[in-house]
Amino acid sequence: MLRLDKFLCEMNIGSRSQVKLYLKQGLVTVNGEIITKPETKVDENKDEVAFKGASCRYRRYVYYMLNKPQDIVSATKDNLNVTVTELLKDTGYMDLFPVGRLDKDTEGLLLMTNDGALAHDLLSPKKHVKKVYFARLERALTEEDVRLLEQGVDIGEEKYTLPARVEILPDQCIHLTITEGKFHQVKRMLNAVGNNVLYLKRVVMGSLRLDEGLRPGEYRELTTEEIQCLKQKGCGEKG
Repeated sequence: MLRLDKFLCEMNIGSRSQVKLYLKQGLVTVNGEIITKPETKVDENKDEVAFKGASCRYRRYVYYMLNKPQDIVSATKDNLNVTVTELLKDTGYMDLFPVGRLDKDTEGLLLMTNDGALAHDLLSPKKHVKKVYFARLERALTEEDVRLLEQGVDIGEEKYTLPARVEILPDQCIHLTITEGKFHQVKRMLNAVGNNVLYLKRVVMGSLRLDEGLRPGEYRELTTEEIQCLKQKGCGEKG
């Protein structure tokens, strides 16, 4: 059971003070009855709550797939740059945050949610959740380059990177699959074999694959199936 004002706030109807005003104005009904008292208890799973006649289905956690464009920062706040959270203002959820980060000049798949537990699982180094990147390189990789990347390379840290998987594509492009999330990792790995990344886009994270119908800057909610798969133990090894 939740207080009605807390329920409405979690549904992003407004701030606590705004919600109290809406209640006073008779804009909220519970099971068809106008309710004006903010302390009224509601069963979020059974009671039918409506604001201005529109039903408010309780969802504590929400999940969005964003195709992050270049020049946007993967953060909730930044004094100098536009952030990914600003791209999702229209959702009405003000507590969204990116699960992990993509470099400012990197495009592609970014999961936006308010589910801290899921974010922790996906980012935990112990989980080895896979990430697949499409990269356009300065020069084509040699067989030796591929061998080194798939074996693990020195990027200037205490340990070599974990073994990666390389898929060679036309026009000096590759798909690189890694299971870590170190700072600038893909660029540093390619630098370690004497190459440079000219363009980088993440296309897979765990079981989640970027929707090809999303243009840079566009987003959509995850399907029930996508959410369930992300939450399954070991889902990071699928897809």
